[in-house]
Amino acid sequence: MPEVKIIAKNFMDMVASLPAMKLDKLYDNAFICEAILRSLPPLAKKYVLQMLYIDSPITAKSMEVWVLPDGSSKHRVAIDRLIQLRVFSETVDRRKETTYKINPTFQTNLQKLLTHGEVLPREPMPSNITVRLPSMEDLDVYAIGQWECFLLQLISSAQAERPSNISSSMMKVFQRGLLSQRDKEAPRLTESGFQFLLMDTNAQLWYIIREYISNSEERGVDPADLISFLLELSFHVTGEAYNSNTLTEVQRNTIKDLTDLGLVKLQQGRKESWFIPTKLATNLSVSLTDSSSRKQGFVVVETNFRLYAYSTSKLHCEILRLFSRVEYQLPNLIVGAITKESLYNAFENGITADQIISFLQQNAHPRVAERIPTVPENVTDQIRLWESDLNRVEMTPAHYYDEFPSREIFEAACDHAREWNGLLWEDSKPR
Repeated sequence: MPEVKIIAKNFMDMVASLPAMKLDKLYDNAFICEAILRSLPPLAKKYVLQMLYIDSPITAKSMEVWVLPDGSSKHRVAIDRLIQLRVFSETVDRRKETTYKINPTFQTNLQKLLTHGEVLPREPMPSNITVRLPSMEDLDVYAIGQWECFLLQLISSAQAERPSNISSSMMKVFQRGLLSQRDKEAPRLTESGFQFLLMDTNAQLWYIIREYISNSEERGVDPADLISFLLELSFHVTGEAYNSNTLTEVQRNTIKDLTDLGLVKLQQGRKESWFIPTKLATNLSVSLTDSSSRKQGFVVVETNFRLYAYSTSKLHCEILRLFSRVEYQLPNLIVGAITKESLYNAFENGITADQIISFLQQNAHPRVAERIPTVPENVTDQIRLWESDLNRVEMTPAHYYDEFPSREIFEAACDHAREWNGLLWEDSKPR
């Protein structure tokens, strides 16, 4: 499993990694075509729209004319992305002239979208059937509660305020790479697990969804079908109720798994059952880099390294324990301190100084969020200095050779090691 990064890969990276046949099949779905268009870099979007009604191939030289001289690197990135996603096909003829052509299925679906407008994947259920739908505020509280319950179970099953409904088999999928367990020992967070907890909710969600998709074949589910449904789900309206009978068996099972994580809420009527997407689900097709929505922060850090977190969340308290000393907790306030010992513990668990500082900046309380800097400079500088204290000595695996029979053999061995850039140290006197 690849190392966890602060910005998790989004859906489009998953789409690009699919085999060509499955990728072409995905473009039969108009919602995927729209989601792909949304995710593209600005210049790539421009190319798609310019070529949308052109059926013949366009030469690479002609496209280069569309770009300013200082935009050549962005042009290359845009073209590479379009080729990866098979939105463009690249052809080189005998004269070594390169041409690009837009994917015909992708092209047809986008043309229909522009001509006829957006159509919902399925119609919401009438209000006379669905009574007592949750308000938007209640739905947000539900989604956050489900997500925090999952994260608390990830930290420690004993920390969860209520037992999680997530099945043990699904927890294994979600926890893959985040937890490690030895014989008869309790599961422990890995280095990637500690880093995961400091991500923002969007990045955490992308990471979990990516793991869910990448392990789908083990559950007998086609990744392409799963991606298709998840992207389709993101075009539903938050807070509206949709009939569960419109779903296939695979989609029903997926909805149950997503309910555990707070992406949808299931409700049962007298005769019908329905699902209600939350904001976590409807934001799935939004690129992480384009997401402008930010949750309200809760942390205030003072120049004396004191830390005040205005929160009632038990999860927030557990996350702060990863790198600070929590001294006491009131109903709506967590008080702690950033100490050398607490930071050393965090560094040993694989958390970096930059990740801690980034977490404090991203979750700064509104009263300090507008300050520059949001976290006092003496605090950020000291966090980095304490990290550098642990990195004074760099350990490199090596083999030690001595007792060479002659100086010539010793020097020949040194020369050979230098050629392979493998010589770390030598002492010519004792050989």
